[in-house]
Amino acid sequence: VYLIEDKDILGLEEEEEEEEETDHSSSSMEISASASLTSSGLVPRLLPLLYPHAPTTYCKPLLSSSSSIRLVSSHRRIIAPSLCLADQSAFTGTSVVDSEPIDAVKRKAMDIAPELKGASIFLVGINNPIKTNTGKLLAEALRYYYFDSDNLITEAAGGNLSAQALKEADEKAFQESETEVLKQLSSMGRLVVCVGDGAVQSVKNLSLLRHGISIWIDVPLDIAAKGDDDSSNSEPSSKLFDTLKASYEKSRKGYETADASISLEKIATKLEFEDLETVTSEDIALEVLKEIEKLTRVKKMMEEASRPF
Repeated sequence: VYLIEDKDILGLEEEEEEEEETDHSSSSMEISASASLTSSGLVPRLLPLLYPHAPTTYCKPLLSSSSSIRLVSSHRRIIAPSLCLADQSAFTGTSVVDSEPIDAVKRKAMDIAPELKGASIFLVGINNPIKTNTGKLLAEALRYYYFDSDNLITEAAGGNLSAQALKEADEKAFQESETEVLKQLSSMGRLVVCVGDGAVQSVKNLSLLRHGISIWIDVPLDIAAKGDDDSSNSEPSSKLFDTLKASYEKSRKGYETADASISLEKIATKLEFEDLETVTSEDIALEVLKEIEKLTRVKKMMEEASRPF
């Protein structure tokens, strides 16, 4: 497991004190994207993503063009209260009982943050609301930024229709766009990124995920196919299910290379839930943080074992 260790990103105590005065709300940041016409079609090129108060490695854009697309990508960085549950426990010397599921997630995030050292987290797996909600919740608990790599590619291309047209017209150019986005995201720390299947379908893209911690969010296809439909009785269309199944089979080997996997079915069994849809995003996020804690412990043990006597 390769973790980013950038002290400049982590040593921002004074800036974080100022950030704690801000409201707990979602914000947006502007990202410039240039579009260059090639013989094979429109190839979106995202410029480096620069977010406030967090210095990053500058990634020079591969192409420049006089025609540029201005797009806004939503991201979240929620600042925790100045006196969180973990702080209360430390000051009083007594254990604090979590009143809400989110409290347990935030406490675990506070526990592992020092060992995590700002390493980014990449969530792989079939795209679905469960994976998205888990990513946003992790970003909130860890005070990270949240991104969806597929959304960045889509916005750079000019929308869903344009992105689909590019993919159908020139799949190689579309894959290059996926690689460019991952290259820039992987050059930064303190991110939670939901990545698309393109991130696990090439050796080059998989190697970029090694710059952080990759977690496979394993959700059964029948649940993933339901999408945003809250009705538990609704059945996904056979066409959508077949599409997801084909994508899953194509990407499964890539999913299995993740540093850890979180199975919705295993969580339900552990919590003794008969209905898989009873499992919440908080339940999944907590399991993700526990797996990350294990990975950081293993890394620390390996580092200690490699030290000379």
